[in-house]
Amino acid sequence: MWQTIGHDWAVELLSNSLKRGRLSHTFLFTGPTGIGKSHLAKELAAAINCREVDAPCKMCSSCKGILAGAHPDLTVVAPDKGTIRIEQIRNAQHELSLKPYQSSHRVCIITEFETATTEAANALLKTLEEPPASAIIILTARDTSLLLPTVVSRCQHIGLRLVSGHVIERTLAERYSIAPEQATKLASMAAGRIGWALLAAEDDSLVQQRAERTKALMSILRSMPADRIVAAEKLAKTDDLEEVLGFWQGWWHDVLVASVGKPKLAVDIDWATLIDSEGQHLDAADADQAERQIEETLEQLGQNVNPRLAMEVLLLRLPLLAS
Repeated sequence: MWQTIGHDWAVELLSNSLKRGRLSHTFLFTGPTGIGKSHLAKELAAAINCREVDAPCKMCSSCKGILAGAHPDLTVVAPDKGTIRIEQIRNAQHELSLKPYQSSHRVCIITEFETATTEAANALLKTLEEPPASAIIILTARDTSLLLPTVVSRCQHIGLRLVSGHVIERTLAERYSIAPEQATKLASMAAGRIGWALLAAEDDSLVQQRAERTKALMSILRSMPADRIVAAEKLAKTDDLEEVLGFWQGWWHDVLVASVGKPKLAVDIDWATLIDSEGQHLDAADADQAERQIEETLEQLGQNVNPRLAMEVLLLRLPLLAS
């Protein structure tokens, strides 16, 4: 039984293709961080190699091994220090060239493929075009615009959509013993990212992390150019830079809705008052421009632009708030 939440249409598409024996050998799942791309990829891998009629059964040794990420016919490639390198791709290609050890197919899941170097992406192209008969390749990425068009064209693309807040809230209430107001708060913060909401329900530090990131952003916005350059250098060295920028985009969205008199539409409930206050000092054009500049920076990072230079340009362009 599939347990992917909020992406029923994608599950139905994959399940029907599998039952008809018309499953593609190469997939690309896209969507924001925390929306459930990796979870869906593992469930698909489990369903492909499950021997039960109602695959994935989640009970057989194959399903358990794949979902735990420990199966001889499963290869998972993730960024190493923020980047997928050509050596990782070559190792994965070698694994895919071997016959399945226990199952019908070898499955390779490559997450956050937008972080792949140009050499790594080009190295994978031939395998995507002519994958081994017993191989399935699943890539995940935030957006197709961050990938080589030749990579996208060789995959069956499934773009995951943001999940309804009501669905997230209901799921949290059913799975965890948390108060309704807490479920509402987490669902709001998740902004459609079901994966993030489920993790946050189990790990209080994620909510605290949001608060710390907001404080850090406010500090940057109130600092002078010299201090912003120092901040850019520090941020460029972090492993979760793209996640931080994604959070900043959400914050600026909240400023945007506050600046047009709709603070109740803010994602981050805990900071709604502060955002409302800042929205009075920033107009919609400021917030919209900041969101666009952050998106431009994310695209540059996906194209392997020097992170420090990209962050310097971004931080120097963001508006200055009064202390």
